[in-house]
Amino acid sequence: MASRKAGTPALQALLRAGVAHNVHEYEHDPRVASFGLEAANALGYPAERVFKTLIAADERYLAVGIVPVDVNLDLKALATALGRKKLTMAAPTLAERTTGMIVGGISPIGQKRPLPTVVDSSALDHETILVSGGRRGLDVELAPSALIELTGAATAPIAARR
Repeated sequence: MASRKAGTPALQALLRAGVAHNVHEYEHDPRVASFGLEAANALGYPAERVFKTLIAADERYLAVGIVPVDVNLDLKALATALGRKKLTMAAPTLAERTTGMIVGGISPIGQKRPLPTVVDSSALDHETILVSGGRRGLDVELAPSALIELTGAATAPIAARR
């Protein structure tokens, strides 16, 4: 387990849980719009191993969808996996307020309020995956099974290939 900096809630949660992980930092370029692809490129990992955390909502419900950075979230598949009729992407301000993290750095781990979470089933194809560590320029690498256990996530095919 390697964690030099436990400054984010995500890293603190990983340490408290004793989850094996590696911390990867890179210099975030504020001009970049695709945070996930920036992470994959900066860290030298294939995009299918770097996952982004997206917040979806309906009128009274929020949920997390975790998919590879090179695909879109299939909101219909996420809704189905969670037993909901329809979900849309949450407004960035709502996502930030709910998770306590900024867009582009929202981690599925250590959120202010745990939300129902679904990880795309493609994560299980890899020994380890990377997710945000709770701020832009910080990712953590861990086993998909550890992420699923720590977040209480379900797995389902929720990625919409571009």
